[in-house]
Amino acid sequence: MRGDITAQDVDAIVNAANSGLRGGSGVDGAIHKGGGPQILEECIVILNTQGKLPPGQAVITSGGNLKARHVIHTVGPIWRGGASNEEETLASAYRESLNLANQYDLKTVSFPSISTGAYGFPLDKAAPIAIKTAAEFLRGESSVQEITFCLFGVDAMDEFQKAMDAL
Repeated sequence: MRGDITAQDVDAIVNAANSGLRGGSGVDGAIHKGGGPQILEECIVILNTQGKLPPGQAVITSGGNLKARHVIHTVGPIWRGGASNEEETLASAYRESLNLANQYDLKTVSFPSISTGAYGFPLDKAAPIAIKTAAEFLRGESSVQEITFCLFGVDAMDEFQKAMDAL
């Protein structure tokens, strides 16, 4: 769907975060702004406990002031031309987010297009990875019943629709 992920009424939205978990630009900044200071406070506790979040991993906080009950923060890879394991790291970001949702017995999860903004991952490569990883996850046993891709731009919608059609 095309829309604003911060307005999603789901068990969890996924934040395309940076390793420092302190908010930033794009989706990350919008989620921190919409969720209020509680999300940042919880992120700081996580940082103080385990340090920076590596690419491909995920952590969870409350949703603060958002409609979503939780925010799953994941760090995608910075695109470096495809020779630095970026595709597997991106798949891991989606997979680890879904694993965390399952651990918390969540049923509905909404994702943005991870790493395709400031991190420069090409949409035509990222969309099939996102769709394939989600589809594979849903084939297994899990509490997750619905995965939504809430996309901001027309280009992202087009690429994700192509990936869905190809699946």
